[in-house]
Amino acid sequence: MAVLAIVACGHARIARYEEPDPTPGDLFPGDVWGDTRGVKTSDTVDTLHGVTVRDPYRWLEDETDPDVQRWMSDEDAQARRVLDRLPGRGDLAARLEKLFYYDALGAPSHHKGRFFLTRKHAERERHVVYWKQGDAGVEKVLFDPNTWGDETSLAGWWPSHDGKHVAYNVSEHNSDETTLRVIDPATGATLPDAIAGTKYAAASWAPDGSGFYYTWVPPVSPAVTVEERPGFAELRFHKLGTDPALDPIVHPATRNPQTFLGGGISYDGHWLIAQVRHGWTSADVYFKDARQPSAPWRPLVVGVDALFDIDVWRGRFFVTTNWDAPRYRTFKVDPAHPERAAWREIIPETDATLQGVSVVGEHLVATYLRRAASEVEVRDLDGALVRKVALPPLGTSGGIGGNPDEDTGYFAYSSFTSPQVIYRTSIRSGATSVWTKIELPIDTSEMVTEQVFYPSKDGTQVSMFLVRKKSAVRDGKNPTILYGYGGFNVSQTPAFAASRALWIERGGIYAIPNLRGGGEYGEAWHRAGMLLDKQNVFDDFIAAGEYLVKEGWTSRDHLAISGGSNGGLLVGAALTQRSDLWKAVICAVPLLDMLRYHRFGSGRTWVPEYGSADDAAQFRALHAYSPYRRAVEAGSHRYPAILFDSADHDDRVDPMHARKMAAVLQANQLGDAPILLRIERNAGHTGGDKVRQQLERVVDHLSFLESQLR
Repeated sequence: MAVLAIVACGHARIARYEEPDPTPGDLFPGDVWGDTRGVKTSDTVDTLHGVTVRDPYRWLEDETDPDVQRWMSDEDAQARRVLDRLPGRGDLAARLEKLFYYDALGAPSHHKGRFFLTRKHAERERHVVYWKQGDAGVEKVLFDPNTWGDETSLAGWWPSHDGKHVAYNVSEHNSDETTLRVIDPATGATLPDAIAGTKYAAASWAPDGSGFYYTWVPPVSPAVTVEERPGFAELRFHKLGTDPALDPIVHPATRNPQTFLGGGISYDGHWLIAQVRHGWTSADVYFKDARQPSAPWRPLVVGVDALFDIDVWRGRFFVTTNWDAPRYRTFKVDPAHPERAAWREIIPETDATLQGVSVVGEHLVATYLRRAASEVEVRDLDGALVRKVALPPLGTSGGIGGNPDEDTGYFAYSSFTSPQVIYRTSIRSGATSVWTKIELPIDTSEMVTEQVFYPSKDGTQVSMFLVRKKSAVRDGKNPTILYGYGGFNVSQTPAFAASRALWIERGGIYAIPNLRGGGEYGEAWHRAGMLLDKQNVFDDFIAAGEYLVKEGWTSRDHLAISGGSNGGLLVGAALTQRSDLWKAVICAVPLLDMLRYHRFGSGRTWVPEYGSADDAAQFRALHAYSPYRRAVEAGSHRYPAILFDSADHDDRVDPMHARKMAAVLQANQLGDAPILLRIERNAGHTGGDKVRQQLERVVDHLSFLESQLR
């Protein structure tokens, strides 16, 4: 039982006709800039820890300002004028249509005779959720978001143990904000239960199906600001058929906006677990006997600078942690004796990074990363190895999913050159067969993945995946995309993406380094790229670009960088620190003003990862690399071509970052390389949920890069 999971272009027109390719001199005529180079500025100045900080585009922070709305409309219209006329755009869109619209089947989940599964249909824009009675039953539609309004999306769903009810989250405009509802699969009727404030919620059902536990956050009010809301999250219980406003509080709020509170109940209904996460580096864990309503919360571990994930089965807690083990290990704990001295280590730390342990089919399933690629093991409940799951090399698997008391499980595998395959397996015997696989009209047999290591600025060896055609030569002319993330313990592992495969099919190279700040090599690797050491991440990324050029795979004239969210910060830092190294940049839903990020959206929750300008030492680190601050102080400068990609309903990373950065770079740009701001409509931080939106976004990105790199 994972008790807590925490969270980093409908308007676009795709040309359907053949158009003559413009000559390079006509591609970006001067009139595409409009009047952006003369956009208004202010004399806003802050003094932070004795340092004067200019902020001439602070007025762009207020999205409700009519002037800001007009500016945004002009910027997006300008981006469309450029993007819609790019050469070869129609051919690219036609090819992507064949790769994005396909049939696919997800692994089923079993709930007392009822099965639930998701299908992607080649002719539909959104996935459809089905249910059936019995393994051989007829599939019936549970949710078909294709019949919902364009602004309404399915954000998550959780069947009860008996399958008689399904809780689900509904999002407006693909934002993180959701309302939790409940449906009866047999009748298709939606219950009157509707719970707002569930942006961090998943339903953890009581075994008898009477109700579920969930995390609730209050609405914005004078007492609770947007950035403070996570600190006011409460763990509640909702009994079906009752007024959600009367739901009892199971665990109170921490009132600390830098924490996440989550929790749930064990599969057998015996133990409630609550977890308070302090950013992405530590967690406090509490437990109580759910069979005794008056039982107090008891601490399992509190005040330790480490992470703890808990699964519960047969009266024991299986605790996976990096406590004194940067690559993680697992303990078996008797809740009657929760003191640390009584914990029994059953899976020791190894040279691979243990990503997670779960109970499936009366066994433990352990998922590892070795050199950033997946390994999966089945162990008994005392940790003894039963078998290693056979996986091809250099791929990704999320481990085996299933119920703790049922033998059948499912696991997925994909790689940079292999679309996803889902396998059905017996935990007891190991017998495995293909359940379903994605078939796409693209030949990956001439593509190859290799893993290389290169030195960063301080000599640290960093691994990187290079995906290319086997026939690619080191002549310095390969159009190359360098993609990165580097933060929040997130690992970059080999997985298939149709857009990436298409880039390689068209003669490009795709490079993905495993930067510090990620989780590929354990917690020490993560901490080496956060807070005062965040510059290590940017150094690793810049060194990756230098390696690609030095080895002859590409050159500055053929090298682009791309990243989103924390990866948007990464490419923002790279373009302001080494603008000479890149020809083009895709910077999506980014953080860029690092001196003010914590005042907007979910920014306060990221202070444990980035630090805050309110702290003197952390201010110095943030001030040194903040891309917006560096751009303001640089003045006139020659930047590469840049496409900023933002969303109109991003309530996670405030779009003010992209607005302010686009404005200052446009004002300071020397030369003719375009700096554009694309604004995706009806989209949140992760974009829109329609295939068409995803396709059009990729067409914009790839056609922009091809126009620059080839």
